[in-house]
Amino acid sequence: MSPIPEIVQSFDPRRLDHAYYANPFVAYAALREHAPVYRCPDGSYFLTSHAHLSMVYRDAHGFSSDKRRQFGPAFGEDSALFEHHTTSLVFSDPPLHTHVRKAIGNVLSARTVTAMEPGLRELVEQLLHRIGALGRFDLVEHYAAAIPIEIIGNLLRIPQGERGPLRRWSLSILGALEFGLKPDAQSAGNQAVLEMLDFLDALVRQRRDSLGDADDDLLARLLRWESEGFRLAGNTLYHQCIFLLNAGHETTSNLIGNAVQLLLDHPDQRERLLADPSLIGSAVEEVLRMESPNQLGNRTVAQDTSIGDTDLPAGTILTLCIGAANRDPAVFPNPDHFDIGRHPNPHLAFGAGIHTCAGLNVARLEAQLAIQALFQRFPDLRSDGEPRRARRARFRGFESIPLAIR
Repeated sequence: MSPIPEIVQSFDPRRLDHAYYANPFVAYAALREHAPVYRCPDGSYFLTSHAHLSMVYRDAHGFSSDKRRQFGPAFGEDSALFEHHTTSLVFSDPPLHTHVRKAIGNVLSARTVTAMEPGLRELVEQLLHRIGALGRFDLVEHYAAAIPIEIIGNLLRIPQGERGPLRRWSLSILGALEFGLKPDAQSAGNQAVLEMLDFLDALVRQRRDSLGDADDDLLARLLRWESEGFRLAGNTLYHQCIFLLNAGHETTSNLIGNAVQLLLDHPDQRERLLADPSLIGSAVEEVLRMESPNQLGNRTVAQDTSIGDTDLPAGTILTLCIGAANRDPAVFPNPDHFDIGRHPNPHLAFGAGIHTCAGLNVARLEAQLAIQALFQRFPDLRSDGEPRRARRARFRGFESIPLAIR
């Protein structure tokens, strides 16, 4: 067996350096080869193989998504962040997860997604028209971040003039999930939750008073939804709305930005897509695999078990490295090669099992339309400066991608 490299021996998610944020896949590959079930200095474990992640995702009884034990010490059990991140769909177990999943599945049905397409196409055209007038623009600010904010704003019927704080709130709330949370970031996250709860309380009160039989938007469906005597109400309802904003905004914005940058960095694949637009579906799946917008997930071991040769007692915290699993050579031939026609492509960007992303079809639709329309409108799109990566481990994307269309 080859000696364990220094990058594995010294790996600590709480102390990540600049090289990691620029390209974490070097560390991921080394961990996957030499220590696929890696014990971190804090006693948690970092998993990097596709097989292990698939097994954990599909065993909701053996591996819990409930984050109360984990987030209590991090946020304080009386904090707004703790309440939000232990109430939302992604960080809960049945029966709450089952009820909320049914509600959100109902409002994000295939019929809803199909009905979104005309409005999404119109929004994309409006944004492209503005970009055309600018000549030079920032992909994140003027396009990738604007699309999901407008879509979730439309789904919740948030008045156009009141959507300004949505992106700031989302970034602050999700930023609190990063390793090494600083006090100012924690304070900003708590404040964002409180401000959004107040905003949603006013919005929901107004909508309840004016709700008509013909109203069929996402918020109207959530307000009406009932199953087995369970209804979404008060802060439980509001936290699901916050979750929908956060899940729909951060990951979709990153997906569009990552896709555009990958296609610019791989002109052969860009030309291939322009020549054959039918590849847009598999192209988006390949972006999800290569640069997963959500790189890391977590589970807690619910009962004594083992993964590989490692015994794990109940209560052990696991970090699931989606970015590493999606480049596992045991599943993906030539995994570091960007191939927009890759098939099959069983990536884990949307998770698996009962926690498979509820909004995956919305994200796919937004990304496919946004990416294809951008390159079709501006086939000579080019870089106009150095793109700047967001310094985040959990969510991989860009803060800025300067581009020019002529």
